[in-house]
Amino acid sequence: MTIEEIIKSNAVLPIEKKVVLNILYANNVIAEKFNEVLKPFDISSEQFNVLRILRGQQGLPANMFLIQERMLAKTSNTTRLVDKLLLKNLVTREICPNNRRKMEVAITEKGLALLEALDPKVQDHERNFAINMSPEEMEQLNALLEKFRTFSRETKSGS
Repeated sequence: MTIEEIIKSNAVLPIEKKVVLNILYANNVIAEKFNEVLKPFDISSEQFNVLRILRGQQGLPANMFLIQERMLAKTSNTTRLVDKLLLKNLVTREICPNNRRKMEVAITEKGLALLEALDPKVQDHERNFAINMSPEEMEQLNALLEKFRTFSRETKSGS
């Protein structure tokens, strides 16, 4: 189904608009399906992202700046996300011994167990979107998206 059919447009859309609309629409579809995966586990995609960042620390705590820097959605309120994860006992938060103004956040065993339970479901979610494409097409799509994203950033800062 074309993007014009999805948005029920009879107008001839410029290719740039079609590409952007397709990316936005694909993002929404992916996010909706991902939220369905996470719903039984009572966490949001942003909370999941924080847990994955902390797991990637391999036992070392992370400060709020590091977490924010690695977030996919840079607009997320990291403090609020960590507070919610604390209430669920999925993370710990302590004052940094070397800098009392810094907070250090670490994933708990419960948080690691949650990610371990989610891992196969997330992998299935990702595979389901790749099912109609060859590995070569996936590589090409990834390269094109990186190129598209990088070009957009350079244009913005270069203006």
